[in-house]
Amino acid sequence: MTTAVAPSSFRERFFTSQDGLRLYVRDYGEPRRDQPTLLCLPGVTRNSKDFHRLATRLASSWRVLCPDYRGRGASDSDPDWWNYQPRTYLDDIRHLLVAFNIRRGAIIGTSLGGILAMAMAVVFPTMVAGAALNDIGPTLESRGLGNIVTYMKDDRPMADWPAAVLRLRTTFPDLPAKTDADWLMLARMVYREDSNGRVVFGWDQAIVKPILRGVPLSDLWPLFSALGDRPTLVLRGARSSVLSEDTVQRMKAKLPALRSVTVPDVGHTPALTEPEAETALDEFLARL
Repeated sequence: MTTAVAPSSFRERFFTSQDGLRLYVRDYGEPRRDQPTLLCLPGVTRNSKDFHRLATRLASSWRVLCPDYRGRGASDSDPDWWNYQPRTYLDDIRHLLVAFNIRRGAIIGTSLGGILAMAMAVVFPTMVAGAALNDIGPTLESRGLGNIVTYMKDDRPMADWPAAVLRLRTTFPDLPAKTDADWLMLARMVYREDSNGRVVFGWDQAIVKPILRGVPLSDLWPLFSALGDRPTLVLRGARSSVLSEDTVQRMKAKLPALRSVTVPDVGHTPALTEPEAETALDEFLARL
């Protein structure tokens, strides 16, 4: 594992995957023996930047690790696109846990990150202390997923940053942004400038290929049930096209100790900095 110079609020670290890729992690706060490490896992096209404001807020009391999956952000891309699937990501997380000597952790998982959190309760049962699922559950609404896949397939470079903002606002009008500055910040979290100065996706465009080839996603309800009596929270955007209120009610029936909060005026996914989300997360952390 290596460490690079970073802004004062976090350390930039790298570890090596099972197949030799250099994978990136933002490391906030200090290790604490008396409580779990928080592991923040982003959505399918997103990266560690999504959690910066949350991690900065929590870093005085918790150690927070925010990785970039392979093919995203500052992590290496995979030359074999078949590896862009949850089984591989779980293997990468296993190596992260070993590299950082994490024996007990609580997962804050957005979208894909929440699915991985459920799977970790099966694969690493003694490690998972609890899970906060951000706008994701065991049943996924096809309309919302279809919109995301269509967006991922259209990999045309944007002419400039205003064009990238316009595309985000048009495709995902219910993202957690209100002002022009909010939308530009989101665009800079999602896109990057390539060596030719073009504004392009901040991920390897091959990550969509396994999805298009129909790599099967297992039944998520047994994975969700594996969370058992651990502290568990589900946050749902009031306008979400991926997680329905009906699914949330089914989740609560399956795990009676589950706590749920709806974040108003936002779709898929809440930013986790909304007052309702911050209060719910603080209550979740107090239960660990």
